[in-house]
Amino acid sequence: MNARDQVERIKSFINDYFSKHNLGGVVLGISGGKDSAVVLALMVNALGKDNVVGVTMPCHSNEQDRIDAISLATHYGIRLLNMDLTETFDTFTKEAMKLNEFVISEDSEINLKPRLRMSTLYYIAQMLSVKDNKRYIVAGTSNKCEEYVGYFTKGGDSVCDIKVLSDFTVEEVYQLGEELNVPHNILYKTPSDGLSGKSDEEKLGVTYKDIAKVINKEEVSEDVKNKIDKMHQNNTHKFITPTYYQ
Repeated sequence: MNARDQVERIKSFINDYFSKHNLGGVVLGISGGKDSAVVLALMVNALGKDNVVGVTMPCHSNEQDRIDAISLATHYGIRLLNMDLTETFDTFTKEAMKLNEFVISEDSEINLKPRLRMSTLYYIAQMLSVKDNKRYIVAGTSNKCEEYVGYFTKGGDSVCDIKVLSDFTVEEVYQLGEELNVPHNILYKTPSDGLSGKSDEEKLGVTYKDIAKVINKEEVSEDVKNKIDKMHQNNTHKFITPTYYQ
């Protein structure tokens, strides 16, 4: 991949879309990891720092992620807003417990957080649209490997208005980050969801390199291929909503 060429193509894609739809700014969640950092860098390069707003949304989170997000925002000179969702999350779980209808699981709590965060991003985008008198949209940050195996939350980080990394594997995201001068400590920080206390690869049980190999039809062990194929198949419901038409 020619990273420099791809950066220019992505910038043109962003600018063309904003011009066509009379858009003025973009809001994105800044997690302190590589994907949101690369998306931030691309948006700043395409739109200018004054039209990009980052948001941190701690929710029983690792404080280092917020520190890295602040460092990243300072590096690119963007506005960074903080919406602490801890009390909101706790209210949800307390009210759910009162229903006595089910047991709250680790997965239900983990998935609630990105859904709250996405609602927050859209809420902020609408408020800024009025305040700044220009239309803001929400940028997604998922990469191709994550999307292939369904490593995202349906109704959470899957929801956005524009995607710029969905056709790039993790290794390609690193290459884009290098071209965009994303700070090394953030670009090569161990990928994690910031929610479960585990790295992405620990949760998935496979490496991103192997996911990319399966996507590109390269050779991997049969066990690994079967595991990745199963994740891909089991998560197709996240992409397609079955709809009955009369």
